Amino acid sequence: MILMLLKLGVDISRLKRPIRRKLNAIDRHFFLNNHEAVITSTYEGTHSPSSLHYCNLAIDLRLPTGMLNHELIEFVDGLKKEIGKLFDVLLERDHIHIEYDPK
Repeated sequence: MILMLLKLGVDISRLKRPIRRKLNAIDRHFFLNNHEAVITSTYEGTHSPSSLHYCNLAIDLRLPTGMLNHELIEFVDGLKKEIGKLFDVLLERDHIHIEYDPK
């Protein structure tokens, strides 16, 4: 069951199947680490011209609060393991970026 929240104005209806299928796993990872998953962007907002956001294959998530830098790195590493190698999970300055990008 997905309990994650959406920032006002975020639309997940266009997300393509590969990333949509990982929403439960993403939410579970946040929940098991006592944090709330909040999607802050899909295709909305400003992204680089070649961004997978515009292909509906990427999401941004709010950073968990109250974590030290090394804890955030561990959290993101665990998230990478949770959703698999076909996804890029990047710890950005102010969010976590996840995209379906099989190599």
